[in-house]
Amino acid sequence: MTDIHKREVDTLSGVETTGHEWDGLKELNNPLPKWWLYIFYASIVWAIGYWVAYPSWPLVSSYTAGLLGNSQRDDAMAALEAGRAARAEIGTKLIDASLTDITGTPALLDFAMANGRAAFGDNCAACHGSGGTGFVGFPNLQDDSWIWGGTLDDIHTTLKYGIRSGHPDTRSGEMPAYGRDGLLEKDQITQVANFVASRNGLETEAGVDLAAGETIYQENCAACHGEDLKGQREVGAPNLLATNFLFGKSLAAIKAQINNPRAGVMPAWEGRLDPATVKSLAVYVHSFGGGE
Repeated sequence: MTDIHKREVDTLSGVETTGHEWDGLKELNNPLPKWWLYIFYASIVWAIGYWVAYPSWPLVSSYTAGLLGNSQRDDAMAALEAGRAARAEIGTKLIDASLTDITGTPALLDFAMANGRAAFGDNCAACHGSGGTGFVGFPNLQDDSWIWGGTLDDIHTTLKYGIRSGHPDTRSGEMPAYGRDGLLEKDQITQVANFVASRNGLETEAGVDLAAGETIYQENCAACHGEDLKGQREVGAPNLLATNFLFGKSLAAIKAQINNPRAGVMPAWEGRLDPATVKSLAVYVHSFGGGE
């Protein structure tokens, strides 16, 4: 027998070598365990079976559909369609129900709250804040100061038609620019602003005639804001004794508003959102706690 056929065993490990040697290093003959090979072969068989049974290989314009015809995409689309159908069914019930019925029916209320929460985050939170607390120039929906009313029906109407939105049925209240248009002198604006500030417990300017300010108020402002300063919802005149003022509660802010009033705009959501979503928003906003 020649030397090439002789078995060579490594003296340290006791394992037969392959006969390969490089720079004094010899390769040991350690074949893979049979159990590992069996699992490897089984995985190949499994892969081939999967390719045959399920969608797998892409083609030029399609793919191999598999013998079972299974499609996760089709399953997902079917689930989405089922969800739309379920939403449409309960949405129809929401449209047909009154706002009072919605709040009194647990299934409708749960759907309206979930739908309203999502719609509020997408459409209202940018101005009113995610929690409805508002910003300067954007009303706080959690307090009890509602220019146009805070009942469910009032909120629903405001959502549908908006404020100064251009909709034929929009809510709209305009305040004269007493300073810009020269309706009052500068001293008169100072007097009436200090009068309103004094009724709110704010610090007033020294030497200002508050009695004259009250007279100016009754002659120019009471018709809208009321003799008691509590406003009138019929014309959208705010309560001037409210905890928060839309554009800031300070003497300077009151002066600025009398001189050149600012008025916000809220879009009409009718036509932008479906009727069920508008109703859901009304229910959700009312739930903040500031509603009536």
